[in-house]
Order: sequence, then structure tokens, then C-alpha cells
Amino acid sequence: MAGVFAQLDLTPNRLEQARQARAARGDLIDLTSSNPTAQGLLFPPEVLATAAAAYWPSRRYRPDPRGDLAAREMVAAYYARRSPPLVVTPDDIFLTASTSEAYSLLFALLADPGDNLLVPNVTYPLFEYLAALRNLELRSYQLDEERDWRINARSLRRAADERTRAILIVSPHNPTGAIVDRPLATLDLLGIPVICDEVFAPFTYTVPATPPLAALHPDLPVFTLNGISKLFALPDLKLGWIALNRPARAFAPRLELLNDTLLGANALSQFLLPTLFAEGAPFVAAMVSRVRSNISFALHQFADHPCIHARPPAGGYYLFPSISGWDDEEALVLYLLEQGVFVHPGYFYGEVPGCHIMISALTEPATFAAGIERLCAALA
Repeated sequence: MAGVFAQLDLTPNRLEQARQARAARGDLIDLTSSNPTAQGLLFPPEVLATAAAAYWPSRRYRPDPRGDLAAREMVAAYYARRSPPLVVTPDDIFLTASTSEAYSLLFALLADPGDNLLVPNVTYPLFEYLAALRNLELRSYQLDEERDWRINARSLRRAADERTRAILIVSPHNPTGAIVDRPLATLDLLGIPVICDEVFAPFTYTVPATPPLAALHPDLPVFTLNGISKLFALPDLKLGWIALNRPARAFAPRLELLNDTLLGANALSQFLLPTLFAEGAPFVAAMVSRVRSNISFALHQFADHPCIHARPPAGGYYLFPSISGWDDEEALVLYLLEQGVFVHPGYFYGEVPGCHIMISALTEPATFAAGIERLCAALA
């Protein structure tokens, strides 16, 4: 069979088969959900309904390869309020259907087949599939667990060569929660464009704010990605964006052509975006508060546990604790399934040294507390 992914075995893996079987028996607590709408986090429907009602009477399709101007103005204003501020204009913003589409556009913009991109050795399993669509090589740089999962500068330098076209950074990082909170001299030394994914930016824990990487590196081309999926818990409305800092503006004409080819961002979501920014702050604050409370609860439960070792994350809404006494992450997760709690194994997120599990603190609080208590008991 020809075509992309033709050689992959797409049958459910052993863990998924075990999860389905255990769920069918009932009383399974799932601590992996990253879908806010499945956890009772619904952006106020009355706000959406009122804003959408104003769209229909004047509905006209006026495609713009950068996106609706009013929406782009609000995104630019959002970056101006960040700490430190990131100065961008509406013309520096490109609206897309999602951050995944934004990645795809940037991979096509920056690299030719056979080129390579640098990605963290621990990361959400997305990049390999998007890179395969462009026949790009992914090379890993290391995150140091003992340094709170900070980027290992030496490994970053070693991974780069003459065909490296971009460095991918996620801050806050998924799933470790690491935040790049200071300039990295290695990035300026390499001079390679950076794609920085900030979808978890509002979710901070041990630090007061997530600094925009583009503001920390004003002389380096940085493409900042974000969207409404995490920021406003609206993954179903499908809207993301790319923000270009000053050095990245040289790429704008070609990016405009690429975005015009797809025009993926739908008009209604673009129309709603100014309202989301204007009226969404209380909802976002409540969502961030839930995640912080869940993280604090879990860390308290883990504090004296003999097997579970968790570092307080700088941000994000996941915990990525190491587990002592186990060498096989799959065997560990299968055992926990039998005890009625589901977590992700560390290997879902790359070649992670040691034994780790992933827990989502987005989970509804009562369910989260019950799941953490069950996890602690199972591993006692």
C-alpha cells in the first residue's frame, strides 16, 4: 500500500485494549484527559450565543490570507499585555484553523524534504506525524529532569547541522511543565528560526507568568503559536494563530501565500475572537485556579510517598512524576488499570529515561482527588 502512514500498524495497542476492557467493567478513573469540554469546563454559552447572534445578519465571506483584521488586532493587544510585552502588529498575525495547522504551515515554510527540525526528547506525540507529511527528519535535544526539565544547551548544539531549519520549543512544556523564563544564549548562537508553542501560557504554577520567548529573543526569528483550544477551552471552534516577531517578518509574504492556499480558519470563530478576549478572563481565571488546586492536592499526596516522585511544574496542566520500583512503564500502567486508575506511560512522550507517568490536572476535581488517592494506594 502506498501513501503516508501506509506501513503503520493502526490497530489498538495493548494499553488501549486493556483500558477499554477495564472501562467496560466500570469504576475506572481516567487521569489522562486533556479535553476541557469533557471535564465540565465550558466557556460561558450565553457569551458565545450573544456574540454569534450578531454574526448572522451581516454574514459575508471576505477571506483574508492573514485572517480577520478585528481578530488580529485583539491577538496583537493580547501580546502587548504579556509580561514582558511582545510588540507585534496585526500584520504580524496569521490566523489558522489550529496550532496543528500552524505547525504544518511553518514546516512547509521553513524546510524542504530531507531537512531536519530539532524537537525536545520529551514531547507530545504530534511532531513525528506532521514531519512525516513533509518528509522531514526530527532530531532530539535533551531536557534535564534534574534541572526541572530545562533545555540542555550542549545537546541542542550537537543536534544542529547545516540542514537544521527550525528549533521547536513548547513553553509551558507538555507534559513536564517547564517554562523558558530567560534568554538562551545557545539559540542566539545557532541563529536558527524558532517555533514556540505557548498554548499553555496562562497555566502557571511556580512562576508568576509565562514570558513570550519572542520577547526574550528579539533578534532571532521566532514564530509564536497559540489558539483558543487551551486558552479559552474551545477546541471545537478550531482557531489558532502564528505571531511573527520583527526578524520573522521576512517570512511573511510566503507565509501569507501558504495560508491563502488553505484558508483554514472559519469566519465565525474569527468573528467571535474579540468577544473571547474581552469577556473570557473570569472563565480563564477559574480554569487556571482548578488546575493549580489539583496540582497542589497531588503534590501534597505525593510528598511522603515512597514510590511517586513529582517535581512542582513551572506551568502547564500536567504532572509527570517518576515512579521508583518499576522498570517497565507498560507493565506499570497495566497494573494501575487493574487497580481502577488510568494514566499515560512516559514512553508515550518520547525516549524518557527512567519510569514516568503522565497525569492531567485538568480533570474534574472530585474525580481527580479520587484518582490520586487510588494511585497512591496502588503504589504504596
